Amino acid sequence: MISTQSINLDNKIIPESIKTEVLEALAFFPELYDTSIEFKFKDNIKKSTMQAQPKFTSFFKRKENRDYIILISRKIQIEGEQFTMADIPSDVKIGWIGHELGHLMDYSERTNFGMIIFGLKYLFSSMHIKEVERAADTFAIAHGMGAYILKTKNFILENANLSEKYKRRIRRLYISPEEVMELINKGKVEEEPEITEMQK
Repeated sequence: MISTQSINLDNKIIPESIKTEVLEALAFFPELYDTSIEFKFKDNIKKSTMQAQPKFTSFFKRKENRDYIILISRKIQIEGEQFTMADIPSDVKIGWIGHELGHLMDYSERTNFGMIIFGLKYLFSSMHIKEVERAADTFAIAHGMGAYILKTKNFILENANLSEKYKRRIRRLYISPEEVMELINKGKVEEEPEITEMQK
């Protein structure tokens, strides 16, 4: 982990309203210092709160020179419930962003052709979605974000306003809170960060 003051902001575009959380998450990923990342709000992202992907122009560059965009939904519609980023505790947002940065770590190891195959499989294979989402969680946990990932999962799974159908999907595709704790306790994470109490 590096200090937030050491993050390269010359190649990062971050909305002011979420800058604190983005910088906190980025501090766990010093490997992304030279990586161009744009964080951008979008009115609606189907079935997602956030979505990480290479920019189209990156497919004409070497993988180490890719530019990425992380889309953030302005409004989070989960069946009958609707949230905005302002409704979500800061620690939970950090965990969500950390998960997306975990995706970037995964993408950075793939060739451009591999990314195209990856995208096609993501569209048509639920098993592939599970592998990819669990990999992103694992990258984030391995970078010391276990406590934040755990906060994010508990926010979803313990939220009485969210349907059991949605929670079943989260349990099916993502690492469980118990698995997060197991990875932390096995020593796969060097340290667990101290985080503040969640406040709405």
